[in-house]
Amino acid sequence: MTNTDLFTTGRVGAVELPNRLVMAPMTRNRAAADGTPTELMATYYTQRASAGLIIAEAATPNQVGLTYPNIPAIYTDSHIAGWRRVTDSVRAAGGRMVLQLQHGGRVGHPDNSGLTPVAPSAIALPDTVHTPTGHQDAVTPRELTVADIQDTVADFVTAARNAIAAGFEGVEIHSANGYLLHQFLSDNTNQRTDAYGGSIANRIRFTVEVVDAVIAAVGAERVGVRIAPGVNVNGIAETDTDELYPALVSALAQRRPAYLHVVFADPESSLFHRIRSLWPTTLIANPNLGWGVPLPADGGAAAAEALLGAGADLVSLGRSFLANPDLVERLRVGAPLNTVRDAHLMYVGGATGYTDYPVLAGNSVTGDSALDGIATKQLLAVSAA
Repeated sequence: MTNTDLFTTGRVGAVELPNRLVMAPMTRNRAAADGTPTELMATYYTQRASAGLIIAEAATPNQVGLTYPNIPAIYTDSHIAGWRRVTDSVRAAGGRMVLQLQHGGRVGHPDNSGLTPVAPSAIALPDTVHTPTGHQDAVTPRELTVADIQDTVADFVTAARNAIAAGFEGVEIHSANGYLLHQFLSDNTNQRTDAYGGSIANRIRFTVEVVDAVIAAVGAERVGVRIAPGVNVNGIAETDTDELYPALVSALAQRRPAYLHVVFADPESSLFHRIRSLWPTTLIANPNLGWGVPLPADGGAAAAEALLGAGADLVSLGRSFLANPDLVERLRVGAPLNTVRDAHLMYVGGATGYTDYPVLAGNSVTGDSALDGIATKQLLAVSAA
């Protein structure tokens, strides 16, 4: 049995949560080609409605911000209607959702968006980008002008309003994992010499302006922010992490968004404790369970407990929720967890490895009695051991 703190109530803004387990946003490329969420996505999220909070996968706020094929979006009426089908279904199942807003910046390709990617500086991603015809070398992005930056802020505002119209409880501004806002934060991707580059105060400006504008549009209680201190992904190489993030968090704290979501949080890190001391509202921590390696047998429960003990209010888990639609109940009763099917994580489409994971007997998540039977055998095997 795990620490009962995971199963006590929590809060994000004005929303009461039945437990402290958050489903982290995970790109899974199951949207239609134009970015409209599909019925399959509605099934997937509804299966996982027992999470305390679902942070829906990154949705692009405009065309140029598109990262990969079949990524959901939130800038047309069709996108709003598609997401409304998802949120209505999840709410009917007792769940609560916010939508992550992500602009890819230089992480994109003309074969995906039809446009040249944009970034704080004209520095190409040192990697390939997945496209409909396979992986291709990244192109050099166009450096955003100040007018472009202002237009991008406005696109985030429209996307946030659209998300509320689509039935979400709020939005998460994605300033992590090497995408556009993180590109402005990092000194290796931001080589600007104007008010948005150089000093830490200048490099955090864009994220703060986006957050300010979105808060003005939908209210602070509906806004969260995701950061990834020291996470070197998508070509990010921060040289001043320990100075950068206290400055950013301090600036954001003055706005009092509903929550801050920290990627790969380390409960023993002095920086994590510094962030906790600076942050005035709900803190969501995401443990580092490794990329490209199997999940721990407990799905991250022990790591989650450690983060709660270090001051986190909520803990987000990704692949554990992907492979276990009924993760909350499995952790509550100490049942075994399903193994993630890595071959079906991204780019492949379809239900396999997405909506066909088994649940424990008695949980009406999939409605598939054969899958329920598999899970029952797993539980009985553990009980007999």
